[in-house]
Amino acid sequence: MIIHVVQPGETLNTIAEQYGVTPERLIIDNELPNPENLVVGQSMIVRIPTEVYTVQPGDTLASIASSYDITTKDLLRNNPWAAVELNPGQTLVITFEEESKLSNALINGYAYPFIDRNTFRKTLPFLTYQSLFTYGFTPEGDLVPLDDSELIGIGYQEGVRPIMMLAPVNAEMNFDSQIAHDMFVNEAGQSRLIDNIVATMQEKGYVGLDIDFEFILPEDRQLFINFISNVKNRLEPLGLLTFVALAPKTSGEMTGLLYEAHDYPAIGAIADIVLLMTYEWGYLYGPPMATAPLNNVRQVLEYGVSVIPREKILMGIPNYAYDWALPFVQGESMAEAITNQEAIARAARYGVTIEFDEAAQAPFYYYTDEQGVQHVVWFDDARSMNAKLGLIPEFQIRGAGVWQIMNFFPALWMVVNELFNIEIG
Repeated sequence: MIIHVVQPGETLNTIAEQYGVTPERLIIDNELPNPENLVVGQSMIVRIPTEVYTVQPGDTLASIASSYDITTKDLLRNNPWAAVELNPGQTLVITFEEESKLSNALINGYAYPFIDRNTFRKTLPFLTYQSLFTYGFTPEGDLVPLDDSELIGIGYQEGVRPIMMLAPVNAEMNFDSQIAHDMFVNEAGQSRLIDNIVATMQEKGYVGLDIDFEFILPEDRQLFINFISNVKNRLEPLGLLTFVALAPKTSGEMTGLLYEAHDYPAIGAIADIVLLMTYEWGYLYGPPMATAPLNNVRQVLEYGVSVIPREKILMGIPNYAYDWALPFVQGESMAEAITNQEAIARAARYGVTIEFDEAAQAPFYYYTDEQGVQHVVWFDDARSMNAKLGLIPEFQIRGAGVWQIMNFFPALWMVVNELFNIEIG
């Protein structure tokens, strides 16, 4: 895998010529939003095909894959667009020049039920599991349902099994610590909730439960641990998995509503898989900075592996970017959430140069809009994703959880495909 950073004076044609590929190959692989107007500092992945196939009338993905003795998933990982459209005359890449995979990895992707179905189908070949956000609940043990049947069915067709998500959220889909507390202290309600969870999982084909309880009251720390244990005791005999999402802690002494009830050693000993939510340092209401700076992520993993078995740990990977209007005023300013692809398109629109923060391993740039307001954009690209995902083999952890897969980010999935053998759920 080659990561090329655009230099002054370069064009798509000169870059393609440098590596002996076609401009169309670069456009297709990177889904370039600005092929005619590359931005200095923009990164793109260059993949060099070693074997290609031209689609013939009557071909299917399965028939093509079979003729080359590869899986349909392998074919789609090299050609994600083919999950949406396959027509005679199109060129499929069978193999690229590749280095050896660094490790195996479990890749979990988080989605809302309203995800664009084409985006969903393009993403599925890169996943071990899909987690659907989210079932809520009442203190009396009733589940707040989710319109999830279609996504579960599509996932099973593509060999990606579903993980049911459970979160204490209110009608506005905001985390509510009181909902969690009221369930924790209602013994009959908690038992009924777990009964309903098991029944729903079995009815719909879920293979695990993802417990995403954020902002739990510090005094509910042990009650939260007890709930996880109660869930695990019901699910494990049925062959079902228990996932738990944990705030990004760097020590056991961290204080605050986000951290105190998330006891890494205790929860890590119970759960089958934990997701360390290593993102949101840069966030909607916070000062401008990288969403997941590599130095911060590394500190969380260093603590995580010291108290949780490495084979249980997933690292959180963000799939979004933020644009802040300046000056930022704490308590008044709010960033605009955009996609990483939109971040590139916006840089091209305003003719700026993309910079790169070496400590954070993240790209950013400044621009001035039509109203004369200055902005700063922090986002992710091939370089930052390569750096973050490289921590998986370095720390010998299980894999990654991608929040979220609502848009298709080519650089992320090309890096995943280059670095890992993706586990089958």
